[in-house]
Amino acid sequence: MTVSSPPIDQAQQELIDEFALFSDWSERYQHLIDLGRHLAPYPDARRDDAHRVQGCQSQVWLCAEGDASALEFRATSDGAIVAGLLALLLRVYSGQSAQTILATPPAFIEAIGLGSHLSMTRRNGLAAVLTRIRAHASAALATATELPR
Repeated sequence: MTVSSPPIDQAQQELIDEFALFSDWSERYQHLIDLGRHLAPYPDARRDDAHRVQGCQSQVWLCAEGDASALEFRATSDGAIVAGLLALLLRVYSGQSAQTILATPPAFIEAIGLGSHLSMTRRNGLAAVLTRIRAHASAALATATELPR
């Protein structure tokens, strides 16, 4: 069952507002870890090389379903903070159209201060996951715009 997602700008603003409630980064990290613990179960059959995101220090898997009108993402990681970062990305991008995904940068990352509070390896991993999400959106859009033969 697909749940309706809020508009992408609203989803980003909700995250910004949510993280503004925490007074320091230890609380924000704890919140990230808690969010990661509540990721939807990831299918064991998709814990394979085709779904593994390269460039992450932790093991990360990401899969997408749907089409250009709405893509649903699932992801998991063996790292607690990375799982939380995945939860943030999924809250923003899952359920959105491919065109919206491609047109919307993750402004919430800088707005909540993640860019300056993550290690270089976690920033690289976050960028790798974002690249994979955008690749799924590009592929869905390309499939939708192909002319029937």
